[in-house]
Amino acid sequence: MKVLICGGGIAGEALAYWLVRGGHRVTVVERFPALRATGAQVDLRGQGIDAIRRMGLLDVVGSRRVDEAGVAMVDARGKARATIMANTSGRGRQTLTSEYEIMRGDLVRILHDATKEDVNHVFGVSVDRFEQDEKRVVAHFSDGTSGEFDLLVGADGQGSRLRRAILPPGAPDPYWRVGIHMAYWFVPRIATDTDIRDTYHAPGRMIMRRSHNPTETQVYFILREDSKESSAVHRESIERRKTFWADRFRDAGWQTERFLEGMETADDFYSQEVVQVRTDTWSKGRVVLVGDAAHCASPFSGMGVSGGLVGAYVLAGEISRHAHDLPRALANYDTTLRPFVDEIQATVKPHLLRLAMPRNKWAIDAFHSAAALACFLRVPDLVARHSKTDRGGDRQLPNYPDLDDA
Repeated sequence: MKVLICGGGIAGEALAYWLVRGGHRVTVVERFPALRATGAQVDLRGQGIDAIRRMGLLDVVGSRRVDEAGVAMVDARGKARATIMANTSGRGRQTLTSEYEIMRGDLVRILHDATKEDVNHVFGVSVDRFEQDEKRVVAHFSDGTSGEFDLLVGADGQGSRLRRAILPPGAPDPYWRVGIHMAYWFVPRIATDTDIRDTYHAPGRMIMRRSHNPTETQVYFILREDSKESSAVHRESIERRKTFWADRFRDAGWQTERFLEGMETADDFYSQEVVQVRTDTWSKGRVVLVGDAAHCASPFSGMGVSGGLVGAYVLAGEISRHAHDLPRALANYDTTLRPFVDEIQATVKPHLLRLAMPRNKWAIDAFHSAAALACFLRVPDLVARHSKTDRGGDRQLPNYPDLDDA
């Protein structure tokens, strides 16, 4: 088939890899003017690691891993109250830190390098609209051109325009909100920035610091707030967003002053509302969604990237298995993948997120004390080592001989 993928991120590039391997002709359009090999740290877990292994890229990914030894909860003086180390035993499940931590940009670049010789990449272009019939889909691009394809894939993230186009009139809001917002940017690394991820709590707020190379440190501000302003601010200008976050965190303590100073000049600032994408519709005719556009699980699931990689593999596998029956392929994609998506999305529980972001000093102290006791008793380590499954459960990836044996 002739396939158009809208979005050159992790899910889009992974899908392009598998479709080309299955013998299809693939074009990827990306609205950014160049490969968007940027972003903060992401992790691979469970089935996502298996998907990368099946691509033959696990060693390459491993060579770009970020060395993060664990996660510490710190007080206002930077003293660790509780530390949960990564599980390096080779058995059980990953802790808060995965065995495969990697910068998003590095993973995108690895996937792009694996496809660039066989896939037609077009940058600085997006799909403005489309029309379709039983035999084709016609995509109209932002540069005024158009093209005919057998399949159009929306890999355009949690704010997907293609998803809006295929949802039926009156469909429920696809966003499942948890009342939490996140911003991140990079600042210069200093001597006290270690390979342990520091997590600091202020009432209704959390700050994370993690360092991924000798010169840079990532800063994450996480806010617990239910308001129209907090949901709307992510669509406003960078300057307005920075002002919003500075106003909310200025009195938070710890290293806030350092981080806010770095935010003023950061050109990699990004903010978003933490949501899940939940919809009963992943396809319509010859248009289908993949990755966050279909089933964003949110950063707190720990399975967003892995879910996108698994979804790309399953979609390509079902297309290859039913190459001459696209409706059946897309239906099977839904029925095969949805139980896995339901499982990883269900791991995000709003009441537990609120418990981990207390609204007053007393509750923060109690939370830290409980975490310190659990770490003293080695509870996180024992749970990780003796768990039989990781966050994705015990589901195994389907086998698609046309892809795996190619």
